[in-house]
Amino acid sequence: MQRDRAKTIYEKSKPGRRAFVAPELDVPSHALPEKFRRAEPPKLPEIAEPEIVRHYNRLSKRNFDLDTGFYPLGSCTMKHNPKLHERVAALPGNSRLHPLQNPKRAQGALQLMHELQGALSEVAGLPHVSLQPSAGSHGELAGVLLTRAYFEDRGDQRTKILTPDTSHGTNPATVTMGGYEVVKVGTDEHGGVDVEDLRAKADEQVACLMLTNPNTLGVFDRNIEEIAKIVHGVGATLYYDGANLNAVMGRTRPGDMGFDIVHFNLHKTFTQPHGGGGPGAGPIAVSDRMEPYLTKPQVVKRDDGTFDLDYDRPKSIGRLRGFQGNYGVFVRSYAYILSLGSDGLQEASETAVLNANYLLAKLRALGVTEYLPPAYDRLCMHEFVLSGAPMKKELDLRTLDLAKRLLDHGFHPPTVYFPLLVDEALLIEPTETETMETLDLFAEALANILREGAEDPEIARNAPYGTPVRRLDEAGAAKRPVIRQPL
Repeated sequence: MQRDRAKTIYEKSKPGRRAFVAPELDVPSHALPEKFRRAEPPKLPEIAEPEIVRHYNRLSKRNFDLDTGFYPLGSCTMKHNPKLHERVAALPGNSRLHPLQNPKRAQGALQLMHELQGALSEVAGLPHVSLQPSAGSHGELAGVLLTRAYFEDRGDQRTKILTPDTSHGTNPATVTMGGYEVVKVGTDEHGGVDVEDLRAKADEQVACLMLTNPNTLGVFDRNIEEIAKIVHGVGATLYYDGANLNAVMGRTRPGDMGFDIVHFNLHKTFTQPHGGGGPGAGPIAVSDRMEPYLTKPQVVKRDDGTFDLDYDRPKSIGRLRGFQGNYGVFVRSYAYILSLGSDGLQEASETAVLNANYLLAKLRALGVTEYLPPAYDRLCMHEFVLSGAPMKKELDLRTLDLAKRLLDHGFHPPTVYFPLLVDEALLIEPTETETMETLDLFAEALANILREGAEDPEIARNAPYGTPVRRLDEAGAAKRPVIRQPL
């Protein structure tokens, strides 16, 4: 059934069929001005209710999601989203609160946001937080704009921002959007920032270094204090990409490492569902010297104990979006923090690191690393990168082939071909919410695919076989997308 071509709801439409019949209109026809009335009825599908339910139920089963199975998408922290969070976000006081409500009549929401700011401040080790950015990339943009405002306020015209060659693709894109020149910093033999390369490129024209620690290779940069010293030595800011915060939450804090600006992915670290376009949230935490430039309005607590929105911020970079951010995401993240507490957040990170190291050890035990060796063979944090170069050379299988074949085993593939400096990269992040049994099954699936590939590589090259759609011409789909269908 899943391999059958999916029909649109319009293709299933039959004239005269109904799921609902509206009552006769009892509003005078002249109530709506003529210019706003339709010239003809809308072209809506005509279909019975059971068929509507079955149609969307079938479509939902064509999707892979965390409620379906393991989702080890490296550098994305796709962990379980507790159902309790959905219940509290759906409470009427949360779900029906209008964003233009007067602050005096939205004290509960403002208190939640203020307390969430405090919790994130503690996690980051930085005193000031803005919840406004809507995603990680939006938080990055906020950080770059804050940096620009900071230097412009001092009459210091800087032109460059440093980004490691392991950084997320959004980092250089954000730098360009912020009006700066991207300068790449190399990686050393241990998988961290090449300190000597950094030292050579850090000058008075550098405004910022964008970094995540642990980095995209899944290793903690042991030179972080020296890196911070070099960056601050030329007067630049140090920005923390929070995509990998799930590895260190409760164990160490970016602010203690020397970072001036941190963004959080609430939709990753703090269990808000994400993917498919959102919604997400990318709050930022900043040091005292960056605070005057934070977005406005800020959620504040007045001396009388009430909560309010503070617009009186003359040096602010202004708004980054309408209203205060994606409030439903705040509710879910607040519920997660309260559910776990500080000890629980620390345990979550410890378990994420344990799971990654366990999975890597399991892959070694099964012989998988003979063909997929670790790119940097040292104790990993929450994720690790394998190189499929030996597999490609000896079995004539690409990382893409392996990823597609995993779909037939019921697993969503990890991130492939990223980071770019690893040949045939496979970036795996198991997260803390997966069981040992799940990790074992995933490791065995990889081992089975490699054994199968040694005997008949054509099987993996033509995979997947059991999915609703087989291999796409991805270049063609990107260049010539079909996004409309005639009715």
